[in-house]
Formats: sequence, C-alpha cells, structure tokens
Amino acid sequence: MKKPLIIILTAVLMTTIMTSCFSGRRSINTQGGEVTGIGATTFSEPTPYGMVLVDCGSMKEGPAQRDSLWGIDSVARGVSVDAFWMDETEITNSKYKQFLYWVRDSIIRERLADPAYGGNEDFKIEEDKEGNPVKPHLDWSKNIPWKNPSEDEERAIESVYRTNPITGNKELDPEQMNYRYEVYNMTEAVKRKNRLDPTRRDYNTDHAVPTSNPVISKDTAYIDDEGKIVRQTITRPLSSQYDFVNTYIVNIFPDTTCWVNDFENAYNEPYVRMYFASGNYNNYPVVGVSWDQANAFCNWRTEFLRKSLGKEGVYIEPYRLPTEAEWEYAARAGVNKNKYPWEGDMPLSEDEGCFYANFKPQEGNYVRDGSIISSPVGTYQPNDFGLYDMAGNVSEWTSTAYTESIDKMTSDLNPEYRYNVAKEDPYKMSRKIVRGGSWKDVAHNIRSDIRMWEYENEQRSYIGFRCVRSKVGYAKAKRKK
Repeated sequence: MKKPLIIILTAVLMTTIMTSCFSGRRSINTQGGEVTGIGATTFSEPTPYGMVLVDCGSMKEGPAQRDSLWGIDSVARGVSVDAFWMDETEITNSKYKQFLYWVRDSIIRERLADPAYGGNEDFKIEEDKEGNPVKPHLDWSKNIPWKNPSEDEERAIESVYRTNPITGNKELDPEQMNYRYEVYNMTEAVKRKNRLDPTRRDYNTDHAVPTSNPVISKDTAYIDDEGKIVRQTITRPLSSQYDFVNTYIVNIFPDTTCWVNDFENAYNEPYVRMYFASGNYNNYPVVGVSWDQANAFCNWRTEFLRKSLGKEGVYIEPYRLPTEAEWEYAARAGVNKNKYPWEGDMPLSEDEGCFYANFKPQEGNYVRDGSIISSPVGTYQPNDFGLYDMAGNVSEWTSTAYTESIDKMTSDLNPEYRYNVAKEDPYKMSRKIVRGGSWKDVAHNIRSDIRMWEYENEQRSYIGFRCVRSKVGYAKAKRKK
C-alpha cells in the first residue's frame, strides 16, 4: 500500500538563530581608549497581517471574587506579560483552508516529481543556479497543470482525491492530509542541566562533575506500512543539540462530524456537510480542530511567511498559540475589574438591549443574540485592544497545559506551564486550557477570567483558535488599572 507523501519542513536550530541575529561585522571604536559600545542592526517590525499589538502590561489574573453558586474561589494573582501581536479575529474556515490546500498542493507536487507519476523534475529543485547540489525542495513557482494534464499528471492530481462510496462524489481524501514538521525545544535545550559540557551544568564547585549525560525525552513520528501516523516519545542520554528537535506528523483535516458527536439526538447533519466545505461559511471561525492541529497551523504559518521573504535561515518570531496569561490579559484589555472584554457584569447593553457577544442567552434559546451557532468573525464590537470575539463565538485553545496546581507552579513573569504528553501518559495529562466560552455557553462561561480545559486530541464544534507572535524590541507598558 502506498504511503501518503509528507511535507518536510526544516527546523530552525539555535545556530541558525544566532547567525541570523549576529551576522553583521562591526569594527571596534578605539577612540580615546574609552568603552563606547558596539552597535547592532535594528529594525522596526511591521504589523503582521490581520493582527493588533498588545503592549506589555500587568493584571490580576483569575477571578477576584468568590462565587459559591458556581463553586469558584478567589484566586486572582498579579502577573506581567511582555508585548505580543494577536490575531484580531479567530482563524476562519477560509484561512484554515489555505493551510489545507497548501498541504494538498505539496503532496501533488511531490508526486508530479515522483518517477511513478512521470518524474517531472521541474517540480523539485535539487541544484542552485550554478549547478551545485542543494537540499531537495519543491518549486512553488511551477504551476500544477490543473487544465489539460498529461495522463501521468492527471494520476498524480487525482491521487489525493477519493470517491465517496455512498454519494459517488469526488472529494479530497482526509486521511492523506498529513503535515510533518519539526520544532526545536529551546526551553529544554538552554537549561543548565542539559548542557553538553558537564562542567557547566552546576556552578557550585563543591559538587562533583557529573560523569554521565542527563536523560532527555523527545517526540518523534512516522508513517507505518498501512499509512497510519505513529507517534512515539523516545527517552535516551543526551548526545547533541539535535536531541531537542521534536518531530510531529499531524492529520490536519478538521473533524466535520463534531456537529453530530457533540450533540446527541439533534439534526445537525447540514453542518457536517456544509460548515467547512461551503463558501457561505468562509468567514466563520474554523472548528473541529484539535490542539495538535492548531499548533501545526501555527508552524505552517511561520514557515509560509519565512519562505515568502525569499531567504532561507531568516529568523522571525514564530506564530504560536497564546499562553493562558496572554489570552486573559488581551481579553480583559488589561483592566483588572473587567470580568468580560467590556466594562460591567452584563453581556448586553441595558439601555439598547444590544448583545456584546455570541452566546446562549437563555435555556434552549440560542438565537436571541442573532445567531443559532457561531457567527461570522467580527460581528460584534471589539474590545479596547481592538480584538474581536474574545468572549463567545468559539472557545479558543491556549498553549498552556492544565493542572489543578498551575497557579502555584508558574512564574508571575510571562507565566506558562507546558507539558508534552507522551503516548504512555495517563489521558488526563493531555488536558490543555481553553478560554472565552462559545456560542453554546451561558453568560457566566464566557467570562474572560474563567479557566476551562479540554483534551488536546478532542475536536469540538465550539472550539477554535487564534495565533500570536511575540513583539521584538521595546513596547510601551500599560498602566495598572
């Protein structure tokens, strides 16, 4: 059985990062024998498309008041977060389709270059302009012959589709839409205990120098003979920086069946057929995506931008999921007293009766706010940071892992708790924090200071995501309110 072809993206390792950041050659100013410093190249980062800047600031994270009705304790604590860019809306079906079709087109290009499908070498670059060998990569300037393909080209194009056994319609084969990527775990790599030189792991000279290397664990993945994704966590003694490169293969096709599986005894089949497929829903938030799929999108978005710059090895701050603290600070617009992205304790204007968000206003009444399920992104007014739908519409994945003691474990500076679950771990270890509530939630559950969680492999009709990017350089701090 032929294995689905996988898109291979190269990790940006620490050596590349350092080369990119400090590549300039500067002569030392020796005037007068005084220390004058050495300049470095600076740049003004342009606003990423569709994002707004959230300046650094502090807040009291979490509920400030005890709520016995909902069983919520007062756990507010002061935290500070650095500046970051954030998508002004949730990722839409349209934007996620761009990711999906990129993977589809990559697979087709790989097969067009495969001798089994005619072996057109124009679709893969293996030499530079001077004829020197380079790492093989796809040539995206070469268009796929959608019209009038040859027999071999048509086989390559048709190979990513399947015929629905019930309807007889041709459709994209979800099982082939696999995205492979690598991530360098800098957090673990820079820890003193993981340094390759054992003499630099502990500065206390009263302690003996370790005679053995620390044991590390890394994630890896491959496609088996049946075309299935196999994920493994390898544990072994540290041998090189490459031990901190984790490999992931993720099937990125959204679970469109979530509309039926999330609601028993309900007629939601039209959403299964149409919500992701129909252009009528292009501007709606994508749902049915797991935490793993959201992370894959962030990685692809980073690589897509890097390649558009036309230079390999260029370092840019990666797109990623927001930390829980970043998300809450952005949602509350940096205002401690805000339980919601707006002022006050009500989800609608008392004067005009206008709703501030898409949620479930009353038992069994989803439509009072104007939408029965999710609504097009940006339907409601943004908060003071210019961010839309930070309450309701769809809940949003964060990068933060969930544990009952998270508030005691995390720092008050850019707090974050990460845990990459291994296959052997108990299922509860795979919980990730989601925020904001959704179209199916009551007003209480769309509060910005409420923490909820979901298993990272679940795909729900009410969970989506948005991306962030760390801001490079100075950003004005927000005043405490």
